[in-house]
Amino acid sequence: MTGAAVRAVLLDLEGTLYARGAVIDGAVEAVAALRERGTGLRLLTNTDSKPAERIRKELAGYGLAVAEEELFTPVVAAARLLTAAGARTYPLVSRELREVLPTLAAEPPYSHVLIGDCRDTLDYAALDGAFRAVRDGAQLLALQTGRYFKRADGDHLDTGAVVAAVAYASGADARVLGKPATDFFTLAAASLDVPADACVVVGDDATTDIAGGRAAGCRTVQVRTGKYADQRAEGLTGQATHELDSVAELPRLLAEWGAA
Repeated sequence: MTGAAVRAVLLDLEGTLYARGAVIDGAVEAVAALRERGTGLRLLTNTDSKPAERIRKELAGYGLAVAEEELFTPVVAAARLLTAAGARTYPLVSRELREVLPTLAAEPPYSHVLIGDCRDTLDYAALDGAFRAVRDGAQLLALQTGRYFKRADGDHLDTGAVVAAVAYASGADARVLGKPATDFFTLAAASLDVPADACVVVGDDATTDIAGGRAAGCRTVQVRTGKYADQRAEGLTGQATHELDSVAELPRLLAEWGAA
């Protein structure tokens, strides 16, 4: 391996540390090994249906104790951005997020439309409201633009489908706050005071983890869990710096690379 030594790992959650409601074998031990060797760590997720504190509690259920500053989510990014902008926000998000997000407005005018996981709130009237607000000048923000996600009962449409509908109808481009947006990765690296080229992004999704990490200037490792099999069948894999059968092999790879 050439270039700057790896000083930090930006590690995906779903599909990488756990999948279909169960922890990946060796994932807990791998995270512990990273901490033991002093490697910087940020856990990145595009989860856009729940606040960070709930995600941390769920991770604890998998045996993964995560400090508040270690978790990076698009929901956190959105709260910071909207507060700084003094926004009036039209929310197309889950009920749970509506209870914790700042700057939500009950009626127009709206300065921003925020779209996230809205399976429990989405209906045609809500979709029309988002479309009209954007057409009237509100900025379209997407917590993430994933195509689908996996659950034990099968695959489900993800937030990207809703974002695409509003963007297409309104003619607006969405600003993406989560993966694969370059800012998401560079901000995660900056929070560790580590340059992007000294970070490695590890995840199962070629279109978000790997593409976003590469665009940000990070090394990338795709694990063969989660979405990997589907994406290999679609010809999307093969772009990462390295591939591993699972995250359990990550400490060994970093040792070979001479990581901090």
